Amino acid sequence: MNYRIALALALLSLSAVSQAATPCQEKEQAIQREISYAEKHNNQSRIDGLNKALREVRASCSDSKLRAAHQKKIAEQKEEIAERRRELSEAKQKGDADKISKREHKLKEAQEQLKALEARDY
Repeated sequence: MNYRIALALALLSLSAVSQAATPCQEKEQAIQREISYAEKHNNQSRIDGLNKALREVRASCSDSKLRAAHQKKIAEQKEEIAERRRELSEAKQKGDADKISKREHKLKEAQEQLKALEARDY
């Protein structure tokens, strides 16, 4: 009886570990999903490009490099938000309602992109 319980617990823990994907595994899975989608739509040029990307990920992907690149994207997005805020401030100083509206929209888009980036695990 104890043997069966131990075996069941071991199998459960093993399946939980196998489900926890690393950033490189997530990237590979995302590319494979895109390949499936492209295959369903008979988009051979997209399939070829995705297969090349998949080979590159498998050959040279590094979780630490992916995390560093992701942090760089977040920093760049924060810089863009700062620039959008400056542009909005300038538009408000000039009092141009059309430009204010456009700048507010661009700022909101940049903030949403940052939120999406920050929601990623890596």
